[in-house]
Parts: sequence; structure tokens; C-alpha cells
Amino acid sequence: MIRAGIIGLGMMGRCHYAGWDAIEGAEVTAIADTDPKRAGGDLSGGWSNIDGGAEAFDMERITGTTDPLELIGMEDVDVVDVCVPTPFHAELAIAALEAGKHVVCEKPLARTAAQAQEIVAAAEKAQGLFMPAMCIRFWPQWAWLKGVIEAGTYGPVRGATFRRVAAMPPGWFSDADMSGAAALDLHLHDTDFVHYLFGVPKAVQSRGYTKTTDGVDFIMTQYLYDDGPLVSAEGGWCLADGADFSMRYTVNFASATADYDMARDDPLVVASGGEKEAVTCDAVDGYFAELAYMAECITSGTAPAIVTAAQAAESIRIVEAEVQSVQTGQVVEL
Repeated sequence: MIRAGIIGLGMMGRCHYAGWDAIEGAEVTAIADTDPKRAGGDLSGGWSNIDGGAEAFDMERITGTTDPLELIGMEDVDVVDVCVPTPFHAELAIAALEAGKHVVCEKPLARTAAQAQEIVAAAEKAQGLFMPAMCIRFWPQWAWLKGVIEAGTYGPVRGATFRRVAAMPPGWFSDADMSGAAALDLHLHDTDFVHYLFGVPKAVQSRGYTKTTDGVDFIMTQYLYDDGPLVSAEGGWCLADGADFSMRYTVNFASATADYDMARDDPLVVASGGEKEAVTCDAVDGYFAELAYMAECITSGTAPAIVTAAQAAESIRIVEAEVQSVQTGQVVEL
């Protein structure tokens, strides 16, 4: 049995609880949150842009604490799942690694690329396994895209566009010093997936604006590759209150076009040869899929390969270059 302890019980902590709870051979044995109400298992009043998961936990089998370091030290916790606000990722992830635990850490891996590199260094010498929770790499329709690109199913990619937009989330996200604004907290998903599909770009050219924080709240980026596809992404949390969260992609191959829109009844459609076909993928979300993968890695003693600490740190470095491009109006080389 894999025994998980979750630190941080906001939106992501709740989603991760649901994920661990659904995995055969795993269970949540401990939770930690600085809010005593949440530490006691009462998650009512939270928010989510997808399915936020449970609002109350079964505390007969779970130990709750307001001290995350206490959870890290618990003997009945095998894997520590860090879901706290971004600035605290490095401290807690490194503490858990040094304690010999396996560790899952929510995105962004850290507030800065430099802090992320500290986690990379700790993970490289740790006894336990480490995985950044980059859920989009595991989202079924996005994993499908990675698979057909690698297989060359429709020929080479000519162009790809990604879009991820939302209304401003509540709470600490409005402090850009903490969250990195939408550029880091939300748009990072697509930057990381572009990195996953096509590698680190030669350079980025970005435009953006500030609206809801004092950071980059909306961004449009061209990822520049030598002899590669034309790739762009836009993201932000500048929609009006009440507007629906949206994530989309359109990818043009040599012989087909794949279009994904989470709002449709058939989210993923491929057009080729004058016909369209809906593609059916697994009916799971990326939160469950990433944690199930981590559970498999722990059981087999195999280091996670779908996403690594070094890759997550590099994705933050790319976002930082995008923000620099917004601020300077210049192309920024990587």
C-alpha cells in the first residue's frame, strides 16, 4: 500500500486527494494545511476551474496537522504531495526529499527557475523518487497528441496553436510576487507542453498585458524553432467574472488537422481527407493519470520519465524568457 500525505488543501490538494483515493493500492493517510479547518478535513467553500473533488475527508483514517514538517516526518507517509502556494514548493519539496520520502510537487515547480534548480539538485541525490505534477502531459487528449506526433501518424507538424484562458482565480493568485501571475501559473501548462512536444525553442517572442495583478496576466507567445513548425500559445486569467475556463489546441499536420476544445461534446476531432472523426480517449483527468503513473513508478522503483524535475525547471526558464520578451518588446533567445 502506498501511503500519501498531502500538504496544502486548496483546489489542487482536493484534486490530488481524489486522485490518490481512486488509485488501487494507494491511500491518503495524512493531510496538512495551515488552516485548522482544512487540516481537520473540512474543505467546504473552496473553488476550482475543473472538478474540485471532495469537500470533506474521512478523518477516521487520516491524520491532520497544521504543520507540514510534522507530516513530512510521519512514519506512515511514503509519498509527500506538495500542493501549497508556489513560493513554498522548494522549501517543502526539498525537506521531504531530504527526509527520504517520495515526492510529488505541483506546478509551477518553483517560483523561479533558480529555485527550481535547487529542487533538481535535491532530487538528483535523494533516496526517494520525485515527480513534478505537470498534469497536461497526462491529460488523455494531450497524451494522444504526443503519441501521434512521435509515431508520425499524420506526418510532420506544420503548425500548432494552444489557448488556455480563465477568469481571475481568488485568493493568493492576485499577488504576482507569489503566483508569477497568469504567465507562470496558468500559461506554463502550454509552454511546458510545447517544450514536451518540440523541445526547447531557440527563442521566444511574446506580447502581453497586465489587468488583474501587477504581473503579466495575459500573454501571446511565438516559440521560434530552426526548421521547425510554427508554434504559438496564448493564455491568461483576464476573462470577465463568470466566464468559463477554456483550454484548446489546433495542430496542423502534413495530412490532417487535430482540434481539441474541452467545451465540446466531442472534445477531440481529427479532419483528414475531407472527413472529420471524433477521437475517443480515456475518460480520466490528468490529475488522476499523473498520480497513477507516480504510484506505478514507486511500486516498480523506476524514476518517472514522462516528466522530470529538470524538464519542469527548464519550462519555467522558458516562461521567464517570455515575460522578459513582454517587458522589453524584444525576441529573447534561450
